[in-house]
Amino acid sequence: MASSSDIAFSPAVKSVQERRGSRTAYARMEKKGGFATTIEPGLAGFIAEARSFYLATASKDGQPYVQHRGGPPGFLRVLDEKTLAFADFGGNRQYITTGNLAENARAMIFLMDYQNRRRVKIWGTARVVEHDAELNARLFPEGYKARAEAVILFTIEAWDANCPQHIRQMLFAEDVARVVDELKDRVIQLEAENARLRGALSDSKLHSSEGQGQ
Repeated sequence: MASSSDIAFSPAVKSVQERRGSRTAYARMEKKGGFATTIEPGLAGFIAEARSFYLATASKDGQPYVQHRGGPPGFLRVLDEKTLAFADFGGNRQYITTGNLAENARAMIFLMDYQNRRRVKIWGTARVVEHDAELNARLFPEGYKARAEAVILFTIEAWDANCPQHIRQMLFAEDVARVVDELKDRVIQLEAENARLRGALSDSKLHSSEGQGQ
């Protein structure tokens, strides 16, 4: 019986798994249903925090292409339990992804969270929606400095989360800058408090000295 994980585990892949010793474990997973096929609350929360992801497509001849997509948290939107969407910001105008999707709807989204060492793979199909001002406005991140040329709708067929092994931890520069600014403000506050306490101690010693002189 077909499993949702068959979208990734082709007969050739299963053959390699058999040869290298992992097929039994994945066969047990397949008996339980395979990969998840709908957006659960945990995945929705993960997507809502994403500031970048990779979108993979291929031409009708199978030539692969991977494009990075970035924006503020929430720019990749969950529309329902099977659908993701995002505004297609203007870029270098090569339109490789757009052209690929025009002849081959198969696509994949790869989400990386380097800070927390998490990754999610999402298989499905995608299509480009042009000239829909209402949908553009709905999906465009408020205040973001970019121009939306279209919208890409992604229909989920299956998804899987990987273990954190070999993911090197990295932080966003703006997050580090915010923490540094907060620490700088705290240092200023502590220095002011230290100066106040030193002044109070100095005054106390002065008054004590004057009292002894009397």
